[in-house]
Amino acid sequence: MSALRVAVLGVGVMGGYHAEALADRIAHARVTVVTDADRARAERVAKAVDARVESDPFAAIAADDVDAVVIASPGFAHEAQVLACLDRGVPVLCEKPLTTDVTTAYRVVLREAELPAPLVQLGFMRRFDTEYAALRELVASGELGAPLLLHCVHRNPAQSDAFDSEMMMRDSVVHEADVARFLLGEEIVAVTVNRPRPTREAPPGVNDPMLVLMETESGRLVDVEISGRSRVAYEVRTELVAERGSAMIGLDRNMVVQRPGGVRSERLTTGFIERFGAAYDAELHRWVRAARRGTIDGPGTWDGYAAVAVCEAGVEAVRTGERVPVRLGARPARAAA
Repeated sequence: MSALRVAVLGVGVMGGYHAEALADRIAHARVTVVTDADRARAERVAKAVDARVESDPFAAIAADDVDAVVIASPGFAHEAQVLACLDRGVPVLCEKPLTTDVTTAYRVVLREAELPAPLVQLGFMRRFDTEYAALRELVASGELGAPLLLHCVHRNPAQSDAFDSEMMMRDSVVHEADVARFLLGEEIVAVTVNRPRPTREAPPGVNDPMLVLMETESGRLVDVEISGRSRVAYEVRTELVAERGSAMIGLDRNMVVQRPGGVRSERLTTGFIERFGAAYDAELHRWVRAARRGTIDGPGTWDGYAAVAVCEAGVEAVRTGERVPVRLGARPARAAA
């Protein structure tokens, strides 16, 4: 079978990374078209990956030299672009969010459920990280008994002033929402947010850090410490507490160096691509392999919809200071998962 011809819509940090990976590291795929609102950036990426530039993303989706699409455009553009891909019947890897609100996300779920096979995979790359996969296998094995709690840490060293409390929930905590569902195998039903004293690094009115508490269907609890401006490193950790033990991933130990005088140091990751680069590539590899068969291999539209619903509840919880239920519509019989 010939290489999968891919259009990449949006070639900022994430889309540019995907384009470069597809061109250089992912077998049986090549980038044929790129689009971006920044024409100069699109031309730079297109030249680097030997692709052409298309100014209209919908023309790229419909192009004869496109078999599949990576969507890394801004979130507000996702709904229309995903639906256009579904109308054409081409597989999609869509970076989060699926859409920007629960109504439109559910609309995508229902539309895809009408098709013979799932076509939309969400870019929740942590599911492809070896540590998260191993933790899920440990949970499934029953070795530690039933899971009871998940403790999560998600710290970024710095963010722009525009990265406010709502964005911390939608762009960062969204990953923990998916991780919790992935590891525990059940839906999140409510979200509460506690807002401690903010760091002096936070702009006025921004709650940074926050403590997010999620409740699952069976009564398990997931707490997330989210920090946007720790000034230290990119730190992502998850600890499972179960009936007969616990397990932690994401210690980021890398090389530990001991020096004279009892000084011990280790290198922390500076950014999300450094931490999860291998997971992004594994995600792309599996998506390309599945897309060549006309389907997906990873989190689907229901996962994207559920994450949007959790984040919507989280944003409301930040605004009100109250416990907010997560409301999901009925799941179609063939919704991708």
